[in-house]
Amino acid sequence: MHPDPKQGRHRFMKINEIFYSIQGETSYVGLPAVFIRLGGCDLRCSYCDSSYAFHEYRELTIPEILRSISRYPTRLAILTGGEPMLQTSVHDLFRELLELGYEVLVETGGHVALDDVDPRVHKIMDLKCPSSGMARHNRFENIHCLGENDEIKFVVGDRRDFDWSCEIVRRYDLASRVGTILFSPVDHALPCDELARWVLECRLKVRLQLQLHKVIWPDMLRGV
Repeated sequence: MHPDPKQGRHRFMKINEIFYSIQGETSYVGLPAVFIRLGGCDLRCSYCDSSYAFHEYRELTIPEILRSISRYPTRLAILTGGEPMLQTSVHDLFRELLELGYEVLVETGGHVALDDVDPRVHKIMDLKCPSSGMARHNRFENIHCLGENDEIKFVVGDRRDFDWSCEIVRRYDLASRVGTILFSPVDHALPCDELARWVLECRLKVRLQLQLHKVIWPDMLRGV
């Protein structure tokens, strides 16, 4: 007997917050979107700006999540965390959102296998640089799960991080694998003009990324 594909709809998922805002990062920057922030993460990056999601969450079923987001005037859904891929029911949520006509993005640390992610989901994978303290957890096999519809992000804290990121871009020929390669400065650690200068000098096909939502709402730590 085959399992019921709708079975996962009634499992509880750990949800930290659901909100409507402007996408502040990735190639979708500036677009209105509904954000579904999942709770829980097994990494502890030094620069994390959403550590409140580690342990703060409520349990919702997928129908409850879908009802919550339905009131927002957008068909762009962004799943973030925490680490969304730690919850197996996330695949059921992907499917339900896609069936409802949403364009679906998932932001992941990349240390959890991405083999089974629906190819219609736009993946933004964060490879952890040395200053994060979590570089040993990078799952480089996931690079082979990415395509031209997907993106890779490097959060750069210093020159060592930058040089490391450039080496990874070259070693895995990322420019030919993914649609966008993002270099983002660690907030309050690396001046954006310094990272901009390095990007100009490196001659790689990478995009400097700033966090637009922090420019628009500098005093808001959640819900943006």
